[in-house]
Amino acid sequence: MSDDLWGTDRLDLTAYLERIGVTEPPGPSREALEEVYDAHLRTFTFDNIDVLLDQHPGVDLPDVQAKFVGRGRGGYCFEHGTLLGAVLDRLGFAVERRLARVGPDPTAAGRTHLVVVVDLDGERLLADPGFGLSVWRPIPMVDGAVDEVRGIAHRVRWGEHGWALERAKDDGWELMHTHDEALVVPSDVALGHHYTSTHPTVHFRHRLIVTKLLADRHVSLTNHTVTIRRPGEETEHREIGIDEVMGYVEELEVPLTDDERARLRARLESLD
Repeated sequence: MSDDLWGTDRLDLTAYLERIGVTEPPGPSREALEEVYDAHLRTFTFDNIDVLLDQHPGVDLPDVQAKFVGRGRGGYCFEHGTLLGAVLDRLGFAVERRLARVGPDPTAAGRTHLVVVVDLDGERLLADPGFGLSVWRPIPMVDGAVDEVRGIAHRVRWGEHGWALERAKDDGWELMHTHDEALVVPSDVALGHHYTSTHPTVHFRHRLIVTKLLADRHVSLTNHTVTIRRPGEETEHREIGIDEVMGYVEELEVPLTDDERARLRARLESLD
């Protein structure tokens, strides 16, 4: 798809690479893709804080860049996919943006999730940086492909509704989302974001979600729970109070202003 359609020339690639701590690779390669993807996950949180605070700047590339690269903040799928897609475009990768339906029943969900598909030397790879506990490296889009990283396994399947991404759970597989190969343009992303960030029934409006991949663990935070996953160890999951929630926001290095921190706390108190 044409870079002009997505306006990737507006991206400050140097500033992005400096933010995630990666040297610009000499060209597209699997190694370069995995390095950028991993650094992106470790640098930026998946979170819906701006949605809860009613201050979301939007998903146009300059706005996402100002938030992520300029402030070091994170966001949710429409932002992660917009930024990573532009970065990979600029690094010379062949990139497609695709919209997915989240949940166990694709016929009951709208296309409210953005993923990135990379075509590298004839192999297509699914990059999904904005789904909280998603793939920790791009996974081949081959029916039945399974990839396990840090003790968490994912599987890709091709079926009636397109490409399904599943996560191993208990003795089976949990469907995370399904995407088809329909054309996606910037206005589709803007519309999906508008619904997901403003519709009164959407869970992002009523529940805090912050996740981040750290050096030794993955942390998932809500307004009343924390889940910590470490490779080779039993998952820790427990209920916590607002003081501890705000402590984890600090520990995960979410760069909030004093005003944002105070308003977030007040918003969390209203959710309980």
